[in-house]
Amino acid sequence: MLPSVDTYLAIASRRDVKKYASQPLPEDVRQRILDAGRLSGSGSNRQPWAFHVFDDRALLEQVAECVYAPANLLTAAFVVAVSVGGKGPTSFDAGRATQNMLLVAWNDGVAGTPNGVRDRDRAAELLRLEEGRHAVIVLSFGYPARPRDLEARSADEWSARADRKPLDELVRRT
Repeated sequence: MLPSVDTYLAIASRRDVKKYASQPLPEDVRQRILDAGRLSGSGSNRQPWAFHVFDDRALLEQVAECVYAPANLLTAAFVVAVSVGGKGPTSFDAGRATQNMLLVAWNDGVAGTPNGVRDRDRAAELLRLEEGRHAVIVLSFGYPARPRDLEARSADEWSARADRKPLDELVRRT
């Protein structure tokens, strides 16, 4: 039998956080986040993604102009752009990788927010993407300015407090 991991608690308690503390993320935490994306499944194991980590502040500021919520990037301790290329469900595969990264970050007490790419052409130019590749999402990470205690509530309590449609509005029985 597999060991018990409360993945449901991580999913139910995770919220997008847009205000980060100024504390940097340790390198081992950054590596775990990136590795979680790498370990994600993909259609026919093509692994169509690449993860772009920003060490250059000036480049980050330019890429921030390409997303819908630039402030999320500019105040984050760690930013990762995800690009994809090739055939098949590449955006779906990128979504799986980003969700893995967001959940591992949350497990380590790090908040994250996905940012949609508003100007794909400019982002591709800035990231020097090869022909046929495009940036699909930019993730911002940091310790939350207002920390949360995941275990303060049960997974069911977190779920009940989530601002989401009820299941009976989403589930269709056929």
